[in-house]
Amino acid sequence: MSRRHWRLQAVRAAALLLLVLALASCSSSEDEQEQMTSNVFYEIFVRSFADSNGDGIGDLNGVTEKLDYVKSLGADGIWLMPINPSPSYHGYDVTDYYSVNSDYGTLDDLKKLLAEAHKRGIRVIMDLVVNHTSVEHPWFKEASASENSEYRDWYVWSGDRGGRIPADGAAGAPPWHALGGDDYLGIFWEGMPDLNFDNPAVRQEMIKIGRYWLEQGVDGFRLDAAKHIYGDFTSTASTPEVKGDNQAWWQEFRAGLNEVNPDAYLVGEVWDSTAVIGPYLNKAFDSAFNFDLASKILGAAQNERASDLGFTLSRVYEFYAKSAEGSAYLDAPFLSNHDQNRVMSALGGNVDHAKTAAAMLLTMPGNAFVYYGEELGMSGMKPDENIREPFPWNREPGAPGETTWMASKYRAGESVSAEAEEEAEDSLLHRYRLLIEWRRMDAALREGSIGSYESGVDSVMAYERTSGDERRLVLHNLSGQPQTVTLEATKAQPIEYEKIAQTTDEAAKLKEGKLELPPYSTVVLKP
Repeated sequence: MSRRHWRLQAVRAAALLLLVLALASCSSSEDEQEQMTSNVFYEIFVRSFADSNGDGIGDLNGVTEKLDYVKSLGADGIWLMPINPSPSYHGYDVTDYYSVNSDYGTLDDLKKLLAEAHKRGIRVIMDLVVNHTSVEHPWFKEASASENSEYRDWYVWSGDRGGRIPADGAAGAPPWHALGGDDYLGIFWEGMPDLNFDNPAVRQEMIKIGRYWLEQGVDGFRLDAAKHIYGDFTSTASTPEVKGDNQAWWQEFRAGLNEVNPDAYLVGEVWDSTAVIGPYLNKAFDSAFNFDLASKILGAAQNERASDLGFTLSRVYEFYAKSAEGSAYLDAPFLSNHDQNRVMSALGGNVDHAKTAAAMLLTMPGNAFVYYGEELGMSGMKPDENIREPFPWNREPGAPGETTWMASKYRAGESVSAEAEEEAEDSLLHRYRLLIEWRRMDAALREGSIGSYESGVDSVMAYERTSGDERRLVLHNLSGQPQTVTLEATKAQPIEYEKIAQTTDEAAKLKEGKLELPPYSTVVLKP
């Protein structure tokens, strides 16, 4: 073979190798993008979300049928509100911890949902209500029928405590309820008797229940009323002893779950101050919902006035890091949930304010939680049923797949719906999708730390986000007027941000150290 032929073959081989490497690089890049997470959880009230069998009640198969919608939103996690059997519409009074509410389907339906969600890279956590059961639970029925029942000590009776004192229920309602000559404790409602966690059998059973659902494929739990396990009375809930007992229980619970799935995600409902939340993050919860942040974000959006969220949160996270004592933790920011007035109602129906609130939420560290329908602008004010209305899939109510278990007070004709929001170019739904996509593609917007940044403009919220070597400056114009921010490197703010990485409005301009922000816009800068 000639030398020239060898050279030709070598050139061809080199070209082929370069092509293979290029294709491998593209494939690797695509795989990396596909594996990126948004760290966004979508909260679903199954009864209201989607009806697969035409009985008017939302069900698990309906959720499965709508997984592509959840995926299109950009969420990679789902929180299912209670799915256990219950005599109530909401499900927070459980009658069987090992079964699925027949209104919602079967265990096989849940397993199908889990399998289809996991195919799409979506984690699924479920509400777990361990503080109390239903009065219809077999345990309580046996306990109330006889003082000699093995389940009698699974609940708390005033006769065992020598009277009805204390009587200042920590949830604000009368805590004791008369039954058969004795009173039982139920701090939320007479239909929800509190379990007695001083009884080791109760603790062991709750760990067994958690392990059971993890074995079925659930990825973790939202833990209801987490600070009330031992916090039954206002007069004692804040004592070191009670707080220590609560912390010890959740650490015991976590240790039990770790034997089945050490990666299970636990987020607790601890509606309290930072000082109270912190200890729950020590070898117990991964996250606790940030109720304080929700009110600050909504207040800023509504009043169009900035605050130093970066400074506030950086101090909070410093405290959490010390409290966690080396345990991993994530914040859980949100705007509203099933216990609070919906965002659109809280903001007086102002879509621009809803967009800026969403922008602040979705540029925060941790796992961001979105309540179903907030991305559409659903309205709703308490009582609770009115903030848990059927999800409006179509402009016209009553289309196949929509739930009808209750009449919608806040849905009038062609108000908000997934169909209408999908078709409108500048809709709230499309803004949520855009923001979540930013979050998915940029680690600095979904994880890492947050720091203070002074914009110099009262209506411009600004903060720095950092993940590893990546830094971003996030600015939100909360007002309906254009605003200009002068970006000057100082000793306190030494980083020079010179490029626009993302913007919700292409009219935003950065030139010679001055950033022009259009009304109600969000801009992300990078060095």
